Amino acid sequence: MFDYIISYYNYWMYAGLMMIGFYGMMAKRNLIKKIIGMNVFQSSIIFFYISSSVKRGGVTVPIIKHVAGAHGSHGVDVMQYANPLPHVLMLTAIVVMVATLGVALAVAILIYRRYHTLEEDEIILCMRKG
Repeated sequence: MFDYIISYYNYWMYAGLMMIGFYGMMAKRNLIKKIIGMNVFQSSIIFFYISSSVKRGGVTVPIIKHVAGAHGSHGVDVMQYANPLPHVLMLTAIVVMVATLGVALAVAILIYRRYHTLEEDEIILCMRKG
């Protein structure tokens, strides 16, 4: 059992980061702390996805060169090729994460300008007062 846990230590670290981010989003009352928790959560998911898409023994990119005299067969060992698709998708996820962070911080600035606080409870009280 201990060997199993040790052999997948990176996944346990990502799960821990994910729970820290989730805790930050759910338990904290300050909007900036919630935003930081959201960013940690998103980062842990990206790290997990990249880590799980690594292919051991993938030493080259999937570009098949023409092999002379191989009539219809390229004679390619597909186990040598690394799949770039998961990494490209995570680049897109990073762009979305940065955009989400920017929008969340812009909204937090607008909330602070209107209510002069970033504490969730005080904002709710101000909204109820009208």
